[in-house]
Amino acid sequence: MKYDFDKPVNRSNTNSFKWDKTIEFLGSSDVIPLWVADMDLECSHKVVDALRERLEHNIFGYTYRPNSFYQAIIDWNKKRFNWKIKKDWILNTPGVVTAIAIALQTFSQKGDKILIQPPVYGPFHEVVEINDRKLIKNNLLLKDNKYCIDFADLEEKLAQDVKIMLLCSPHNPVGRVWTKDELHRIGEMAKKYDVLIVSDEIHYDFVLSDVKHYPLAKLSTDFADRIITLTAPSKTFNLAGFKMANVIISNRNIYEKFNKGINKLHLSNSTILGVIAEEAAYRYGEEWLEQVLEYIRENQQFVTDYIQENIPKIKVIKGEGTFLLWLDFREFELTHEELKKLIINKAKVGLFDGKFFGESGAGFFRMNLAVSRKVLEKALDNLKRIFVT
Repeated sequence: MKYDFDKPVNRSNTNSFKWDKTIEFLGSSDVIPLWVADMDLECSHKVVDALRERLEHNIFGYTYRPNSFYQAIIDWNKKRFNWKIKKDWILNTPGVVTAIAIALQTFSQKGDKILIQPPVYGPFHEVVEINDRKLIKNNLLLKDNKYCIDFADLEEKLAQDVKIMLLCSPHNPVGRVWTKDELHRIGEMAKKYDVLIVSDEIHYDFVLSDVKHYPLAKLSTDFADRIITLTAPSKTFNLAGFKMANVIISNRNIYEKFNKGINKLHLSNSTILGVIAEEAAYRYGEEWLEQVLEYIRENQQFVTDYIQENIPKIKVIKGEGTFLLWLDFREFELTHEELKKLIINKAKVGLFDGKFFGESGAGFFRMNLAVSRKVLEKALDNLKRIFVT
């Protein structure tokens, strides 16, 4: 069936974090919310139908994840990435950040060094610090309007007894889909310096250009046994509210230790509707996803063209993946706080504060593209009104 993503969906007063928490987090209730990374696009009707059928049973007792649930994950990864995983590699947690926290608690000690690559998803910073680990930053480099990895700095820091590297692939917020060569270099360094990699691949289904996403653990048996891969149906199918994430570990020793870490916190169970939604999404959601990908590609091009033609001082970091867009406002020569006040209080556009992703995000803001085009056009018109004089 053909989905109409131009149709607006009113999410106000639905306990939506993005829509109903704007006053608390952005300081204004009348902004166009383009900050939190979930979609304002209707979910796959086949997923909704599966949920509706289960709801009509009218009893919601304790549940478990059946074999068909795991097979759906296995089949999805084989079809989309030619990645052959096994059932006994798969664990489940309520979310990717939960899984990162478990990995830190299981495979490192207080004071151990954990490496991240800013500007990067804010909870990477937060979960390291709240678990009393030492944050080591391998800042990405912006060259010719594209981010790249500073490999000399990365190797220097990995060599200094880093225990865990948190990799974001594809990268949120800058939108890089790392090349096979870049990923190989990371994997080889991890092997050389005995570093465990926790690879957050939650956006792996969102590739918008002609590049290809490679699951890091698939690339080489030389380093696959030191990688914990995190995926989820939440971004791919707009199911974040079900709190489901997949943890894929081929190394049996690491698997068993991670599983013990889950059980220490009694986090091994899933909700009935989460299990139903995830299995249905991986089995029946591909047609919907392809339509979403095409719509977001068109949104990305629309925003890029609009800004280049109307607000050229804003530089678009046109990413290769995710449904997010990283915008550089530094040419206005205003402080970050001045920019933030203009965007939120004057333009009434709720972009995500770039400093949430680290200090290297100063002067930048993130835009969510997974909304109707009319909403994007209104937001851009508002930005033009304030930033073009």
